[in-house]
Amino acid sequence: MTQTMSRLPRLGDWADQDELVRLQQAQLPKVFEWAARSPFYRGKLPPDLSSCPLTSKQDLRDSYPFGLLAVPRADLATYHESSGTAGQPTSSYYTDEDWVDLSERYARKWIGISNTDTFLVRTPYALMITGHLAHAAARLCGATVVPGDNRSLAMPYSRVIRVMHDLSVTLTWSMPTETLLWAAAARAAGLRPEVDFPGLRALFVGGEPLSPARRQRISEIWGVPVIEEYGSTETGSLAGQCPYGQMHLWADRAVFEVYHPDTGELTADGAGQIVVTPLFRQAMPLIRYNLEDDVVISYDDCACGWKLPTVRVLGRAAFGYPVAGHKINQNDLEELVFSLPATHEVLFWRAKAGAEKLRIEIEVPEAEREQACAALRAAVQRVHAVPCVVTGVAPGTLVPQSVLTSVHDVVKPRSLFGADEDWDKALLYY
Repeated sequence: MTQTMSRLPRLGDWADQDELVRLQQAQLPKVFEWAARSPFYRGKLPPDLSSCPLTSKQDLRDSYPFGLLAVPRADLATYHESSGTAGQPTSSYYTDEDWVDLSERYARKWIGISNTDTFLVRTPYALMITGHLAHAAARLCGATVVPGDNRSLAMPYSRVIRVMHDLSVTLTWSMPTETLLWAAAARAAGLRPEVDFPGLRALFVGGEPLSPARRQRISEIWGVPVIEEYGSTETGSLAGQCPYGQMHLWADRAVFEVYHPDTGELTADGAGQIVVTPLFRQAMPLIRYNLEDDVVISYDDCACGWKLPTVRVLGRAAFGYPVAGHKINQNDLEELVFSLPATHEVLFWRAKAGAEKLRIEIEVPEAEREQACAALRAAVQRVHAVPCVVTGVAPGTLVPQSVLTSVHDVVKPRSLFGADEDWDKALLYY
């Protein structure tokens, strides 16, 4: 059986950075003890963290499926795999004890989760951890969970809006883009996001970079706070947003470092790739795991008083496209798009980076089209100094109306049909 953990740290258990470091140092020997039981780390670990090499995503892929397992298979509670957006998926597994740590970290939302909440979970359940994590954390806090998996044909956007409205959903968990699709679907159903969902208290979001301008626009549309979270299937929640809008790393539950690829140096703060050593992970201990996300970590004080480092997540390392000698990334463009006045009603956009020219399309009503396109073109040229063509297209071009309003014919497999039924659906499940 897995060894029962001592009491997990709580916010406020340390008064300053020195006490936080002492908390980490006290737990690290246990982490090394757990890691030494896995095939991957067995016999390879130096005596202290500062001497350890990085663990890479490729290491996890090469160890598929159970090369990092540090407990008996009988002690596992769940098995997961990452989405594979950067290549072959990686395996992750957790014990019941690990899930206590995972759930508590996710539940650290400044707005709070309670037994009076109805919580819509609108991320994949499947093999990734994201839906299960929010579900477990909400149940830990006593909330009613609505499992609205966003990869299921049984939960189209029309049904999401119906459920949110009729059940008076108070909290949601999704990618930021989902919340814009909900807003469009609500309007298609004759509802006003900012008025007709009075029970809604907050939108919890994660899973993709979120610019300040888009967060502000989403908050304005729905009239509630948008609270961001950062994490991964391999680690669970790593950071959450405080009441002052800063993202704080859960440094009482993991050691965070910054890797500088140009020099190979690791530091406690600065700009580089985030490296994580979870402190309470028994099934699959990770030592200096490089998530390969570009971040900026700072230990400057925050008005919230949490005494935790802050992080700005810039996205996957080196992601971007060259245009006329300048590197263009999605986060920078998103900031410009959502800095357009709300009166232009721009929610959906796309861009293509050519060798010499950037092409952008935005959905915008005809009455606002000329002004919106001119404003965005000027902003791109001012900030990025690249040739840019901005085209306005009619609403429904990038996100078809049918996506927002349709109800899928979801059937169970069967083999016997009546004379007037379509038996081409035999054995299908969709």
